[in-house]
Amino acid sequence: MKRTNFIWLATTWLLLAAIVQAQESAAQKYLISVERIYDRAPHSAFTDLVEFNGKLYCTFREGSGHVPGKQGTNGTIRILVSADGQNWQSAALLAEDGVDLRDPKLSVTPDGRLMALMGGSFYEAETLKGGQTRVSFSDKLGKSFSAPQPVVIDARIRSQRDWLWRVTWHRGAGYGVVYQSGGEEFNAQLVSTRDGIHYQLVTSLAIAGRPNETTLRFTPDGEMIAWVRREAGSQNGFIGTSRAPYKDWLWKEQPVRLGGPEFIVLPNGKLVGATRGHLEGGKRNTYLAWLERDGALMEIVALPSGGDTSYAGMVLRGNKLLVSYYASHEGKSAIYLATLSVQALLKK
Repeated sequence: MKRTNFIWLATTWLLLAAIVQAQESAAQKYLISVERIYDRAPHSAFTDLVEFNGKLYCTFREGSGHVPGKQGTNGTIRILVSADGQNWQSAALLAEDGVDLRDPKLSVTPDGRLMALMGGSFYEAETLKGGQTRVSFSDKLGKSFSAPQPVVIDARIRSQRDWLWRVTWHRGAGYGVVYQSGGEEFNAQLVSTRDGIHYQLVTSLAIAGRPNETTLRFTPDGEMIAWVRREAGSQNGFIGTSRAPYKDWLWKEQPVRLGGPEFIVLPNGKLVGATRGHLEGGKRNTYLAWLERDGALMEIVALPSGGDTSYAGMVLRGNKLLVSYYASHEGKSAIYLATLSVQALLKK
């Protein structure tokens, strides 16, 4: 073998080894553990995670598949509870006749109850015919939950397909983005509530590209930040910022597509998010990333995942960041809980 070829091969192998080492070191640096916490249903998906009364609550959809399908069954909402994040018990199973319940989101209301928000979809075989958001409330102990009931959207914007995807509470009010599908374009409406049932219009969001799943978070000084999935045009995500009364927004496009976007504000003010990664060859994963208000996004670490995956929930608990998500890389779709070191993240 010629010396130049040998040097080229040696250099190539060193570069490949460095790339592999960098990928391994990201997981080793940030990940403390990843545990599968539920896989009893044929298809378990669309998670969320919250801390309430010192315990962790993880929710997700149980179903026969991603959608009911011709021979399938409508989805139900499972809520698990754990004191330590390792031993989980069922706290509730929410169901509604004739309705596919899906994509649940948990929050803690100002009066000290858990609120479970979820999509209510009406399917005929594999065809979506319509839908309205549902909501359920726990008692003050988080041990029992009310039957799902429809939320009431402001009559000025109400449609046949309103999906209020997530609600975030701030200073006694809950805020969320209703996305409305119909025709070629989607509408995105910022709404607010005091009781978790009735929602009033704050403003219509001027976002093109079929905006849909949106997570809102607040900084300590009251700035609202929105992370928005889009499904048309470039399909890249949007990040937006606004100040009270949250009618005027500054939007920046991101360099990647999203799926089930979730993020939190760390104690140092940095934004860390979790979303679906769209990889080459149609592959997918779930990963964590730093988010910037100018649209920049930098991956931190990919979680063990693949196939049908994403829709994370995030809880900051002491020096640990807990992330629930679903994935099907080990066979059927299952629910996972990743634990990351906050100390390592803050050193980034």
